[in-house]
Amino acid sequence: MKPASNTLLLVNRHAQVRSIELDPRRTTVLAVSLILAVCGILFFCGYHSGIRTEAGNRLSGIVELRTLFLLQQTEIARVRQTATANLDALALRLGDIQAQLLRLDALGERLASQSGIDADEFDFSVPLAGSVPLNTAASNMTAIPDFLDRIDELAVEVQEREARLAALERFVMDRNLRERIIPSGSAVEHGLLTSKYGRRIDPFTGKPEQHKGIDVAAKEGSRILALGDGVVTWSGERPGYGNLVEINHGYGYVTRYGHNQQLLANIGDMISKGQAVALMGSTGRSTGPHVHVEVVHDGQLVNPANYLDILQSAMGVRCNDAGHSCTRTAVGNGGE
Repeated sequence: MKPASNTLLLVNRHAQVRSIELDPRRTTVLAVSLILAVCGILFFCGYHSGIRTEAGNRLSGIVELRTLFLLQQTEIARVRQTATANLDALALRLGDIQAQLLRLDALGERLASQSGIDADEFDFSVPLAGSVPLNTAASNMTAIPDFLDRIDELAVEVQEREARLAALERFVMDRNLRERIIPSGSAVEHGLLTSKYGRRIDPFTGKPEQHKGIDVAAKEGSRILALGDGVVTWSGERPGYGNLVEINHGYGYVTRYGHNQQLLANIGDMISKGQAVALMGSTGRSTGPHVHVEVVHDGQLVNPANYLDILQSAMGVRCNDAGHSCTRTAVGNGGE
């Protein structure tokens, strides 16, 4: 059996007729092949188009990452520059602090020396254990943790110096306070010692008695000077003493100045060492112009000569503490 076929008649422009026989199987195969070819072309074009799109997206992401990376590099460079500048500034500041500590040490040593304190008690030249001087020349090579450690060390050093200076201040103030309040010096300028502390012949009765103080004579009206800082606890007449000034100096010390012509201080007045508190006279139980000086410590009368720097003797000698190292001088008078 002959397969079916189709015949096509074609006429060209020259009126020539041609016939083409079409095989249905071949036609079908040709059509299917054509369709597959078209589909393949379309798939290929779509595939490459997708690849180009994906590549474009990836390139766009890479460009964005590159831009971000450049921005981060710029920021890192700026931060590094700022950190370097800050480290340099910190190094200079640490150097300044260390220089200030050195000046404090020098000041402390000078104060200790001027105060006559044992160098071993306040030795400001000894650094703390583990303290390392800062080398500012190598500051750029110093790591941040090193700076933080150095800051901690300096904080400890500052506290230690502060404690030393505070202790030195308390010591000096306490010693200066003691020097100001413990009786010392002279109750009269250019006075004459006319009667010592202890057993003597009473000028009124001619019998031995205990003299409770010392008598210093000078020109009538001479200024009577306080032997230390204190508060006036008595200013007025007292039997036997005449016009009396009594000063409480603290630390258990009290001084009395009797037989005054005129009183210059009132009860409650704050008195400074060397301040005039009265004028010399001969009031009360007295044989002539002089001042009777008494020193009381912890409620007990003590020898004023142990506290006064220089006394003068009516016997014709000038003496220091308790009558030692005496030299000839003028003769005075006065006593009680």
